[in-house]
Order: sequence, then C-alpha cells, then structure tokens
Amino acid sequence: MGLLIFVPAGSLSFRPGWAYWILFSVGVSAITLYFLRYDPHLIEGRVAAGPRAEARTRQKIIQTVAALLFFAVLIVPGLDYRFHWSHLHAAVALVGDALLVLSLVMIFFVFRENSFAAGTIRVEAGQRVISTGPYQLVRHPLYLAGLILFVATPIALVSAWGLLLAPPFLAVLIARLRDEERYLCAYLSGYDQYCQRVRYRLVPLVW
Repeated sequence: MGLLIFVPAGSLSFRPGWAYWILFSVGVSAITLYFLRYDPHLIEGRVAAGPRAEARTRQKIIQTVAALLFFAVLIVPGLDYRFHWSHLHAAVALVGDALLVLSLVMIFFVFRENSFAAGTIRVEAGQRVISTGPYQLVRHPLYLAGLILFVATPIALVSAWGLLLAPPFLAVLIARLRDEERYLCAYLSGYDQYCQRVRYRLVPLVW
C-alpha cells in the first residue's frame, strides 16, 4: 500500500500519506491478530478473496473493477499532492482519518458478529443467517464499512480529485450486494425471510 501512495506522490514528505498508512496498517494488523486468536475460521474465509477466488464470472468482473478502483483511490491522491491539483486545507485529513478509524471499528464488530463473513460469495456447511448486532440495522454492514473506508481514503489523503472515484465504487458495491442477495436467497435457508425483516440493505433509513 505504501508504494501506491508515495510513488505517485514522488516524495516521502507526504504527511497525510504517512498518517493514513500507519492508521490503516495498525488497524488491519490488530483486527487480523485478534481473529487469528479468537476466530481462525473467519480468517480462513477472508484469505481467499479477490477476482480469482470468486467462482462466478459476474463476481470476478465486479471484484476486478472494485480492485482497480481501490488502487486508483490510493494512486490519485498521490498524484494530486505531486501536481497540486487540489487545494484542500490540511486539517481535512483529520476528518478522513476519523472516518478510517470508524470503518475499521465497524469491520471489527461485523467480523465478531459473523464468523461466516468470507471474502467471496458462498454458502458453506453449517452456515446460518446472522441477524444480530449490526445485521439488525442493515443487511450488509460490512459493505457499509467498506464504503466509508473508500470515501475516507481521499479525504485522509487531502484529495478532492480522489473523491470522484466514490460514485463508481458505490455502483460496483451495489451490483455486488444485489447479486449476493440473489445468491443467498437461493442457497441460504432463511435469508429471504431475513430480507423481509431487515428492510435496509446498506444505509439505515435510506436504502
């Protein structure tokens, strides 16, 4: 990740880049170490992720586009810093850093609630519908956390241009979760009833 931030920036003096990279690395490492100890099954399910891990062509395409957008949202702010495209106040980075931390905290609680939160769309033996914790509010709290993380990235890296990548990422996210819902309704017992109980997919009181 560091290379994707600092090489486009052309400098190691990109302070918002250091703050983002450290916060992200520490947060992800802490989450990983926690679940390696308390829920290794979750980590096993998260290791297999990305386009190659998906079984269906539609999801391979969706995951490929999502990965490209995530790379871009790290690269564009570095270029923005290097060529001075945006003129945002440095304090804006604090808002992005706060959103980054919020997203990581949300991810932790989703993982703690749902040991079946795999990196690919699948149904495994013994899997059940999770309807407690954050799943009482929205059907896809992990995607909500991912959306916050994506939006937090260009803000933390002080790039207005990077924010232009948020709408296409949201479109890809919606395509993925809609396809996932169709799959789970077909193959996970009780998921269709869960969808009837929990009205909102991604954002409480909105959609």
